[in-house]
Amino acid sequence: MFPTRASLATLLMAAALAGCSTGGASNDGGHAAPSAPASNDGRCEASGADFSVGKQGSAQLLEQARTSSGSQTARILKPSDVVTLEYRSDRLNLNVDDKGMVTRVNCG
Repeated sequence: MFPTRASLATLLMAAALAGCSTGGASNDGGHAAPSAPASNDGRCEASGADFSVGKQGSAQLLEQARTSSGSQTARILKPSDVVTLEYRSDRLNLNVDDKGMVTRVNCG
């Protein structure tokens, strides 16, 4: 009877851990980008994208900011966007106002 319980416990643990894997899927709004410079291993440095504050948010600005920050991914967040609370050290966020002007730059 003990081996059955141990097997069941192992199976349940494996199932629980499988639910924690990412599987390579991205939740970045479809803004995947090429790899970042090797100097920061793809981690976001928001200060590199500070130049975008006060500018109109666009795909071109997003890519320039992503490259300057060393991030692997980036997204534009509008005031009404629903976002999850997970922190991703490789993602740059450009927060825009109702008119689409960048008001804040942060990583996560």
